[in-house]
Amino acid sequence: MMRLALASLRHRATASTATFLTVLLGTALMGSFATLAQAATGPVSSTDQDTLVIMGAVVGGWGALIVLFAVVSTVGITVTQRETEIGLLRTVGATPRQAARLVRAETFVVAVVASAAGALLASLGGRALLEMLRHGDVVADSVRYQGGAAPAGTAVLIVLVSLLGSGLAARRGTRGPASITPSESARGSQRLRAWRVVAAVLLAAYGLAMGVVTVTVTAHDPDPYAAMSTSGSCAILVSLGLACVAPWLLRHLSVVAKPLLGSSAAAHLAAYNTRRRAHLLSGVLAPVVVLTAASVSVLMAVGTDSRTRPAGFEQDARTINLLNNVVVGMVVLFAAVVVVNTFAAVVAHRRAELHRLWLLGATPGQVESSVLAEARVVAGIGVVLGLVASLATVVPFGIARHEGVVPDGELWLPVVIAVGVVLLTLGSARSAVRRAAPSTGAVR
Repeated sequence: MMRLALASLRHRATASTATFLTVLLGTALMGSFATLAQAATGPVSSTDQDTLVIMGAVVGGWGALIVLFAVVSTVGITVTQRETEIGLLRTVGATPRQAARLVRAETFVVAVVASAAGALLASLGGRALLEMLRHGDVVADSVRYQGGAAPAGTAVLIVLVSLLGSGLAARRGTRGPASITPSESARGSQRLRAWRVVAAVLLAAYGLAMGVVTVTVTAHDPDPYAAMSTSGSCAILVSLGLACVAPWLLRHLSVVAKPLLGSSAAAHLAAYNTRRRAHLLSGVLAPVVVLTAASVSVLMAVGTDSRTRPAGFEQDARTINLLNNVVVGMVVLFAAVVVVNTFAAVVAHRRAELHRLWLLGATPGQVESSVLAEARVVAGIGVVLGLVASLATVVPFGIARHEGVVPDGELWLPVVIAVGVVLLTLGSARSAVRRAAPSTGAVR
């Protein structure tokens, strides 16, 4: 089975690369913060210990939630793309269990290699983060790096999560009678799994509840940063809740976006494909929502803090805003890579379809226009949902700091971030479809 898995991986480089990079960067991100929590167990002062625990365990924990969701989503997409191959294996005698074992074996190989490399990057990243804290006088110079077990433990966790994601996707792909006919149309109208709906409700409800706590309780706390501690993660929680039901949202909201695409053939095809492939394109929509919500909420909160911070809290502000900037930078980088990887995997899965369009007379420009139109729908819906999710942090924190529902400054920031996310999504789509074009020409 392992030999077959290795042979299979050589023929699906794009999908394997998408999983590899997601696991690699996810391990590096989680492991870097985990080393800070481990450094807190060394001979450090109580103040430094609190700072390291907050950044490593609490702040890094929210980043870990995003990473684990992205890993499961990416692995699920790459397995879903193999529906026809799995059906073919079953028609020639493979049992559902054997097909699932093959999928898990491939995922295991990629995840082990990627997480091992990510653990090495986490060691470097943890040292860099600690040096940044020391250089900014956030912790004492005597604090020493204690990493080692933390990156290794993170790598093991990522591998287990990858196997869980591949197991769930393989079970879904091997359910029912064997068939080599893709059922994407049926998939496009499938109901969401119950666990997705439950997770979405719990995450969104918890995020909104913490926003209410910010307005009613921590807004009256003498510590001005109590409100930030309760509202800071609200937008991320709500955005993750929306990401859980991304297929359903994309399938229904794409109907609303259809008139904005125009009346061209490419626009009609894009609107149809967006609904039909909602289960695949939702893998792009989810990181777009999280990327937008995390960027806007954290940066707007930092701006509000700079305008409304009372005197005497400059040292706390420097520490907390450094944490915020580091977190948003790493999360944004990770989410951006996931957007690029997922679009590459989705387009690679559709290479045969693009070939057929070319053979039927479509020009390269028309094929590219259709894919870019789909990307515009996904980017537009994702940005709007992300901006709505960001309000779960921006509004409660603004009210707690007596700015009201609308912040007093930096209203240009959400527009700039939205434009950047849209350009990133369109650029990823254009790059992916152009990489598929040479082989299309060869078929022609």
